[in-house]
Amino acid sequence: MEIDEQQQPPQEDDPFLAFVDYARSVLSPDDEWEGEGGGYETNDHGTETCAPGWSWIVSRILKTCITYSSGVTTAILLSDLSQAWSELHRSGAPRRRPEIINQLKKKHRRTKLPNTITIDFIYEKNFLSLNSILEAVIVDAFVLPGTNIYMLTLGDFWSSNTIDLYLHRRYYELVDPRNGILKKGREVFLTGCYLRTAREGSGCPRLLPTEYLVILLDDDQDDDATLIAAQFCSDSFSSISLDEATTGVSYSLYARIESIESMEVQGVFGNVQRKEITLVDNDGVQLKFLLWGEQVLLANFFSIGSMLALDRPYIASSKESAVQTTSELCLEYGSATQLYLVPFVQHEEQVYVPLTQNRYQGSKMISALNPTQGPKVSQVSLPCDSQGSIDFSDYPFRSFVIDLRDKMTSISLYGIVTDIFRERNTTKVIFSLKIEDTTGAIWAKLHFARSWSLGRLGLGHTVFVSGLSCYKTKHNSLEVSWFENDAGASFVSLSCLPALLNSSCLQRLSRLSDLSHGSSCTYICRVRLDQVDQCHVSTRYSHVICGHVVNKMPNGVTECSFCHCNCDEVTRTFHLKITLADDSAKIFAWCTGQTATELLQISPDEFYELPEDEQFMYPSSLENESFIVALVNSKREGCGGHGRTLETDTVSWEITRALRYE
Repeated sequence: MEIDEQQQPPQEDDPFLAFVDYARSVLSPDDEWEGEGGGYETNDHGTETCAPGWSWIVSRILKTCITYSSGVTTAILLSDLSQAWSELHRSGAPRRRPEIINQLKKKHRRTKLPNTITIDFIYEKNFLSLNSILEAVIVDAFVLPGTNIYMLTLGDFWSSNTIDLYLHRRYYELVDPRNGILKKGREVFLTGCYLRTAREGSGCPRLLPTEYLVILLDDDQDDDATLIAAQFCSDSFSSISLDEATTGVSYSLYARIESIESMEVQGVFGNVQRKEITLVDNDGVQLKFLLWGEQVLLANFFSIGSMLALDRPYIASSKESAVQTTSELCLEYGSATQLYLVPFVQHEEQVYVPLTQNRYQGSKMISALNPTQGPKVSQVSLPCDSQGSIDFSDYPFRSFVIDLRDKMTSISLYGIVTDIFRERNTTKVIFSLKIEDTTGAIWAKLHFARSWSLGRLGLGHTVFVSGLSCYKTKHNSLEVSWFENDAGASFVSLSCLPALLNSSCLQRLSRLSDLSHGSSCTYICRVRLDQVDQCHVSTRYSHVICGHVVNKMPNGVTECSFCHCNCDEVTRTFHLKITLADDSAKIFAWCTGQTATELLQISPDEFYELPEDEQFMYPSSLENESFIVALVNSKREGCGGHGRTLETDTVSWEITRALRYE
């Protein structure tokens, strides 16, 4: 894609959001939009759209900004977005896939698994990681000439290439040409694969044998339904005998996956990874199915609601396996175990695009579909799980607070922080954050794995949060939650983003006279330091992980004023109040941490070591120094309560980032 460096996004109230809309229009021109009333087009998988979702674009732009902290251009961002989108969907691959896959593709409605990579990707990168998933279709099964080695030729729904796999010997009985199940047209999941790369004169890349292969069944197909009934429904969890299992009796079982839990277990040679999959059979009886060590890779295939068929699982004692369960036994993946899966097919639900999209940025895209009739309410198809929760990760528009409803997952919000505090009535690390946009405000509970990990965050900061889930509390009010380690969870404070200050495509310079006390945006201004004889400079200790001031308690313990925990990791930092000026106005502003260090051009430790008279005189050397700064209103009406700390003092404007301007 050729990119004109002179092209610029349209002017909007928020230049960053304007660029997001502009980038989206470049990636998905109007001719890719179809459907009456502005319906969003989905592909033949039913879930993957022909154009990127709003959240995906924002996340990718921010990722590039973090990578290029010294600044980005329109060309850098658009080329990165175009390449990332192309790699994700491989839209340019020639359509030469085998006919058997084309036939299966017509009825393929299953959502692609998170770690799935395509065969085209393997050929392009000549690389395959052990935890990658292949969702493959068997195109051919054959014996290498002159050997007894079975090979499978595999294709997938997204690639034009095929690749050969050396079949692991534990599956040889299933590849018998007369009655084997591993034959042309059968879908399989594979992981834990090693790639034998192609060397000069040695042919194409091949996959080495892997134990971690799961065979997919379709209970709507007569042959598969017969197999399930004949092989897996005669045994039940209640019929398993631990004593008989020790004498060699084997079982074939069929059950629904109810939950999947991860844990670490102390072993002889250190900690061992373990997955506990809770299974429920047709009689409602529960058993645990355990995966150990490398076997945990198999759990990447599983999802709650899927049906799992286990042929010859290893029967173990719950006590010996250290499993907390009411049953005396549990199941494990043994050397003879073979797994079959009937995947839970994620249904879709039609979601109406709210009127907020007509009032805000989304209106331009919708009205472009039918300019003579003006904006209209549209609808999109989004995945829905068995509990009725709708996945908004690929939602094409920006989500606003007013649009939030019960049972929404993978939501992204863009707004400002108006309050924040740590929950004190729990041993878990949970912070409550109030996010406000142009339509309203909502509380979000942030769940951290160990401790606060987002760096310094304050009132008035503009943030982008993805991976949120919305639910109703017991008081029937809406609340959103965020878990640090969830797939798709990210949190970025745009107000503190270094690249924002020198990326003209993402910001618009304001004059100090433009600053409004009622505003909720981050202003970027070119200023000079003024009246430095009246500035206030002090040093204090702050908590390294969050950047907030620490207090010495009466018992001698150092406690963070923000995290409310005892902290050993502290650092000396500045607290600075200084006058900023340009040709239009002057303001008094405050800052701390790295921003204050950038303005003063000296480290806190170096400043602290100066004699008192030199500390007093030092600011005078900075008179009229020029900077580009990011400014937020930390005292805006509506920001309050829990989030106020001593460091904000009585000054409204916080300098969240500064960059010396030559």
